[in-house]
Amino acid sequence: MIRALSCVLFSLVAAVGAYAAPPTHNDMLTVVLDFKGPHTDRSVEAMKSELKTILGGTGLSLEWRSPEEAAKTTMDNLVVVSFKGRCILEPVPYLYDERGPLAFTHMTEGEMLPFSEVACDTVTRSVRSAMFGGDFAKADQLLGRALGRVVAHELVHMLTKSTKHAREGVEKNALTGQQLIAEHLNLSEEDLQRLQHDHRE
Repeated sequence: MIRALSCVLFSLVAAVGAYAAPPTHNDMLTVVLDFKGPHTDRSVEAMKSELKTILGGTGLSLEWRSPEEAAKTTMDNLVVVSFKGRCILEPVPYLYDERGPLAFTHMTEGEMLPFSEVACDTVTRSVRSAMFGGDFAKADQLLGRALGRVVAHELVHMLTKSTKHAREGVEKNALTGQQLIAEHLNLSEEDLQRLQHDHRE
């Protein structure tokens, strides 16, 4: 089933807003990873690797911070990504309601904010629906790959300050479970050019 990747009108979360500054046109982007539930180090590393691969042609470099690290200093080029639910693939399959967005980016008064939320339970359900056979031996890697693509989708919204979606690539309005774990999923040429142009201004 196709998952919607949507930008939803939301109020700014005050607890997070205390330490975040909007992203600016800069070669370095600090990404605060705020996990609210269980996750694995292997999935997180796979997610970071996927993000670097997807954004590699934009000229942006990524660095990672925990909420505790980010709270100790002020950064000019920072986004916050919260992960709600269980960012792990359970060993026993269950039946799930697979509806719902994979993630969304906060907006207020029509302005894109540097805050997004990833629905881990929805992402893991989508990933599991596309896995078979030997995929389960590399579950952490595949889940991390999927999370990286979901986060990349939201980062494009934040960095371009736009709700626009693409016809192809990671910025499509909807992605299947198979697309989330496929060997490759890149930015469209149009999205790549938008990001290159925006961060050089």
